[in-house]
Amino acid sequence: MMDTTWLVFFPQTPATPSSLRVLVWRRLQHSGALNLQGGAWMLPHTREQEQMLSTLLAEMEQQGGSGIFLKAVAPNEDIQAGLIERFQGERAKEYQEFGERCQEFLQEIEKETRACKFTFAELEENEQDLLKLTRWLRKVQQRDFFPGSSSQQAQECLAQCRQVLHTFTTTIYEQEGLPTPHAGDALPISSVQEEGETWEH
Repeated sequence: MMDTTWLVFFPQTPATPSSLRVLVWRRLQHSGALNLQGGAWMLPHTREQEQMLSTLLAEMEQQGGSGIFLKAVAPNEDIQAGLIERFQGERAKEYQEFGERCQEFLQEIEKETRACKFTFAELEENEQDLLKLTRWLRKVQQRDFFPGSSSQQAQECLAQCRQVLHTFTTTIYEQEGLPTPHAGDALPISSVQEEGETWEH
């Protein structure tokens, strides 16, 4: 645990325009950085994260901002463990929200099944929702530097969504007299433009 080296970033942005502050905040949130007191941000040190901060700092300087980032190590195991727990806590919140959306997905298919709404229009909508869930989980996992049980539970929840949608798909195919897909086959998920996704995180 003590092997983790940290990057600590201290951004400085002008009061106006606010667009630069928003850009910095969004970029750091997307990267999985931990927001510390005093406006500092922390990330585990990797080559990719160091490059990300260097690129962000260059963009900030072009827009009138400034900043600095430093490498740091925790002075003892307790502080190191506390930092890791904070990172895990932030990701756990995201996994919880993801799990809630998975439950909504499952409830929607259950409702459509009870109403016998076995149509290709409903299937396409559900495929799009599953694709959004898949992309969402991938993004959370990319910034989950210290995976725990929440990550595994999220993967299991997504697998359940896939299986339920497969069953729903099979019913529609059988109803239309089409060859049913095998359980291991990839579902014909519809193409979705990322700009139109409302579940981006």
